[in-house]
Amino acid sequence: MSTPEAPSDQRTLAGKQFGKTAEAYLASAVHAEGADLERLSRLAQTVRPARVLDLGSGAGHVSYALARGGAGQIVAYDLAPEMLAVVATEAQHRGHRNIVTQLGAAEALPFAAGSFDWVVSRYSAHHWLDLPRALAEVARVCKTDGRCIVIDVVAPESALFDTVLQTIEILRDPSHVRDHRVSEWLRLLAAVGFSETESHCWKLSMGFANWVGRMAASAERVAALNMVFAGLPAEAQRYFAVQSDHSFAIDSAWLESVKRG
Repeated sequence: MSTPEAPSDQRTLAGKQFGKTAEAYLASAVHAEGADLERLSRLAQTVRPARVLDLGSGAGHVSYALARGGAGQIVAYDLAPEMLAVVATEAQHRGHRNIVTQLGAAEALPFAAGSFDWVVSRYSAHHWLDLPRALAEVARVCKTDGRCIVIDVVAPESALFDTVLQTIEILRDPSHVRDHRVSEWLRLLAAVGFSETESHCWKLSMGFANWVGRMAASAERVAALNMVFAGLPAEAQRYFAVQSDHSFAIDSAWLESVKRG
């Protein structure tokens, strides 16, 4: 059995986790593809936002979709410098000269009030240490009548299924904080001045081997996950569509809000 490392604070842990897997996230089909990215690109083509913040950019797939759609300047913002290095290299490779990178945490955005027409975050918010504070920052840097678009895994409203989801998430990835319920998102967005929130949910299939491999999960964590999946109650097995190899499906959501003055 391997010797565990000394514990790190959550932000350091998140930076380490995603720094060492940056190239895997660039290639990951779950992150690089999807109807939601095409929807973002089409929306950018229609609205043509002048400046967009890609918050928790990861390997930059939101930034590339926005650039394809004709958005103006796009700021890819992430906690992991290795992720931003991947974004800078890939943006240059794709000819997206309007993508720039910025290092930092979601809870402390180094931008002036009203800096962005849109703030977009995709599969990042479940790692944020303080979601209310981060959303307050999103509201601050978003222009009046600007848009906040969050795409993320969401927790079921059922307490049992919520617990199952958080358990498998943190076993796979120790930097996980929480997948929030849609009801939580609606309340938190309204609290910082966003309204007219449109939400759309869908199932996201996760191949077990790719899911644990993308995060370079240890053998001990993979064994624990297999044990959890095997021991789930029947209703949870059905809800998450657990397969014989422990592949499964989770809920994702698109939440789009408008900032009102």
